[in-house]
Formats: sequence, C-alpha cells, structure tokens
Amino acid sequence: MDGEDRRGDPLGRLDAVLVGGIEKRPIEIVDWRPAWPEAYAQHRARIARALGNRASRIEHVGSTAVPGLGAKPVIDILVAVADPDDEDSYGPQLTEAGYLLRVREPGHRMFRTPPRDVHVHVWARGSEDERRQLLFRDWLRRSDADRRDYERTKRRLATRDWPDMNHYAEAKSEVVARIMARAEAWAAGGGWNVGGEGAGVASADETAP
Repeated sequence: MDGEDRRGDPLGRLDAVLVGGIEKRPIEIVDWRPAWPEAYAQHRARIARALGNRASRIEHVGSTAVPGLGAKPVIDILVAVADPDDEDSYGPQLTEAGYLLRVREPGHRMFRTPPRDVHVHVWARGSEDERRQLLFRDWLRRSDADRRDYERTKRRLATRDWPDMNHYAEAKSEVVARIMARAEAWAAGGGWNVGGEGAGVASADETAP
C-alpha cells in the first residue's frame, strides 16, 4: 500500500529512513502484465534460498500481485521474519542475493534490486503490517469496483510532479483507507484469514499466486 503534496516531506521522516536520500523518479502506471507473477516467482525462489527458515512467509503483494490492476512496473515482495530490526540476521543474506537496502525504519526494512524493479519489504511475522498488506491485496483481487477506483486514483496522481516516490505513495493514503475499510468489513464477516499462500517457506520453487 504504497496526502497532500507539500513539496517537502509529507511523511516527516524520509531523510531519516531512506538510505541514499530522496530520489526524484517519474511515476508510470502501466496495464497489468502477466510477466509480473513470473518475475515474482523467480525472486521468491532467490529469496527463499538466501534466507531459508529465517523467512516464515514470502508473498507477492502490492498492485502487481492483483491481476487486471494497472501498476508501477515494480514487483513488491513481502518477507516475514522474527524481528525486522535484527538486520544482521537476514540483511547480509539479502545483500549477497543482490538486494540493496533502501529503507530502514522501526519494524520495517525495504531492499531493492539495482534496476529498482523489485522491492523486498521485510516485516515482522504476525504483525499488523503483514496482515494489512495481505488483506489489501486479497480484497483488490476480489473487488472489481475498488480495483477500478484504486487504478483511477493512481493514474491521476501519477501525472503530478513528486519529489520522491514516497510522496506519491503518501498521496494515496485516502483511497487506501477507504478501500481498507471495506476489506476489513469483509474480513470481519469471515470471508478472509491471514493464512495466505506464502506462509511457511519450506520450498524455494513455489510459483506465484
């Protein structure tokens, strides 16, 4: 789930958490591509080999994990570990596998490929962050109306000039909150659980959702 454009730092903390500082990059929303799940599967296998049982879950999340949803051509991958703040327990392995640290904040790390086309988000096992990422994805896979609403908002925001991709992500907070309210209602009604298809990393060659 990747506000208001204040031409500064709407998150109030980017300088502290971004490794390498703010980056001005164009935001491009493209039609959903069948190649994205295939790319995820390849990276999932690489991450699983690198982390072994350090990772209790590896899943494709974000817009590229939702068939039919336009997205930035960046694969988002959720990795659940015991303690994201214990960076020494998994960070060197991800770096060795080719992923470079970009975000360091309490309870969350984000690594990415040098071409910046894959983001690996490390969250705590069983955390609310992990749960929300999975619920948001699964609801968008189910709801045509919210999928269309989300894509319209993203395409509109992508036309604006942003100092950093994180400013664009923050600008989506209103539509994300609106969609999450419906997703939570669905979950509360018994239509969803956090099990997911990527819990338990027993095999490094599982395919994408």
